[in-house]
Amino acid sequence: MKQILLFYLKDCPYCRFAKEALKELAEEDPAYAGVGVEWIEERERPELAARYDYYYVPTVFYGKTKLYEAHPSESYSDVKEHLRAALDEVLSA
Repeated sequence: MKQILLFYLKDCPYCRFAKEALKELAEEDPAYAGVGVEWIEERERPELAARYDYYYVPTVFYGKTKLYEAHPSESYSDVKEHLRAALDEVLSA
């Protein structure tokens, strides 16, 4: 199974968007459900988060390749479409 790392913060609204969007995407397309997600709360795992280059959360990595980093003011649909593109990239790798 292919797996992504998703860095997040518990109190981040965009991270809540990401959680809901990933759930919806898996329901819409079973192939997306085949990609594992390791959720990493950056404050709980600072030593791991420090090894990756990002500023905003949620941020998605496949290996050491950054596939998506949220930006302030993104809508739910923006987050979902970026996550769809990230999952598509993982599935085609």
